[in-house]
Amino acid sequence: MTADQVKGKGFRGALRYNLQKVDQGAAKILDMTFASGKEDAIMREVALVRMLRPNLQKYFYHTSLNFPPNENLGDEQMNIIAYEYLNNMGFDQHQFAIFRHFDADHPHLHILVNRISYDGQVVSDSKDYHRSEQVLRRLEKQHGLTEVISSRQAQERAMTKNELEMMKRTDEPSVKMKLQVIIKNVLSQRPDAEQFIKQLEAQGINVLFNQASTGFVSGISYGYEGMQFKGAHLGNAYKWQAVKNAMSYEQERDCTAIYQANVRTREQQSARAGQSAARGTAAGTDADTKVTAGNRKDVQQGAGKLQDQIGKANRKYKQAAGADGQHGNQSGLSGTKDSRQRGTDLQGQPSGRQQVGHQALSSSDLIGSLLGTDNNSDCMDQGALNKFKRKRKKRRGYRL
Repeated sequence: MTADQVKGKGFRGALRYNLQKVDQGAAKILDMTFASGKEDAIMREVALVRMLRPNLQKYFYHTSLNFPPNENLGDEQMNIIAYEYLNNMGFDQHQFAIFRHFDADHPHLHILVNRISYDGQVVSDSKDYHRSEQVLRRLEKQHGLTEVISSRQAQERAMTKNELEMMKRTDEPSVKMKLQVIIKNVLSQRPDAEQFIKQLEAQGINVLFNQASTGFVSGISYGYEGMQFKGAHLGNAYKWQAVKNAMSYEQERDCTAIYQANVRTREQQSARAGQSAARGTAAGTDADTKVTAGNRKDVQQGAGKLQDQIGKANRKYKQAAGADGQHGNQSGLSGTKDSRQRGTDLQGQPSGRQQVGHQALSSSDLIGSLLGTDNNSDCMDQGALNKFKRKRKKRRGYRL
């Protein structure tokens, strides 16, 4: 007997599926805790209990119990097995519905459960697959059913759902299945460690042993078609303990061959890693070059626009300064003379400020443009400003 388990956020989808099977005559209701077998009535009852834990997302639990084709049990015995399964899994005070299906070549049950109990407690889903397997093994013995080998005792790991779907798409066995077949064929010849390694390497399989400095080996893994598998990933028959027993192995004799195999495997792994890194670095360099070139272009364009703006501001300022009269011109000439004098003084200094003196603007055009046309530095008449201050003091005196 096997069990497929699903935990989810929605109860209605699975409920509707099973009720439709009942309407089609492909299933029957063995038992349920709900007052009615109608979809809406069941969902209202579920919603009432769910109010006890409104923040719990995955409150729905769905499992199917699958029996071998030769075990066509009666409804009553299947119902008892379903009850005991629920109780052993901790669902003894919960809403549930049990459906028996007839749409496959083997008898099976579908059990829908609310993980929230009537008192608001929630059954933990921690290690629920492991607990489910233990419950199934006990039920098989208790009811005299065909005993299924547990996953821990299985010599070969079964295909996963993704591997099965890939096989359907490509019409080829998965990498794991091909690896299992090759290793099994090599071990069937009962080789020694060196022969085992060479035969696998000849078929494109790199072997990596967990070898201590003393030569003791405690594990093994296999690399094939760019994928790495531990022995446990393939099944118990491919772990080191089983492999060691299946071939002629002596630690003192075979430690050198195992060490050399590890060296070859690590060299190939390093070479593949270096190639991947080189491809990534080349792609990153091209991208960085493009970005850097783009930044330089943006800076050049931005500098050109800034120069245009400064030129326009200077021309605008000169036009405004020409209309201010002789006083403004004299101030501008004076300012220019002062700035030239400062530049001459800076030339005599050995410090790096000499370059700044040469690059400085010959007039205060830039400062004037930054201050604005209303506040040009060359147009600030100190006499007019003092006159304005005296008038302001007189006004304050009148107010007093």
